[in-house]
Amino acid sequence: MPAEIVDVDVAEALRRIEHGARLFDVREQGEWDEVHAPEATLVPMSELVARWKEIDGGDEPAIIVCHSGGRSARVVAALEQSGVPAVNLTGGMVAWEQAGAPVVRPGDGSGDHGADAQGEPRHEH
Repeated sequence: MPAEIVDVDVAEALRRIEHGARLFDVREQGEWDEVHAPEATLVPMSELVARWKEIDGGDEPAIIVCHSGGRSARVVAALEQSGVPAVNLTGGMVAWEQAGAPVVRPGDGSGDHGADAQGEPRHEH
């Protein structure tokens, strides 16, 4: 029986993040390099098999984001089947940006608050 996928919108995701939930971006490195949420941790879908245990939402289900919500929904289903509580960010980074949520664009001079000096995503645990 497939796991039921719970979708959250940007406003709900931001509320959950404010209350301690963690945001995980499952897009690939190149997509992350273009734009990402400052609170996010990069765990590319292509690395999910090796890295899925890094995904932990703390006291809340982990929030999973991709570009538009398709890949993240598949990742949420896989995580839920593995016993990891997770929710899908409806509309992905497209919706995140359209809602005016904060983003980091490393190439625009805004600084990359979600990466270390080499541009590698921080993995805060």
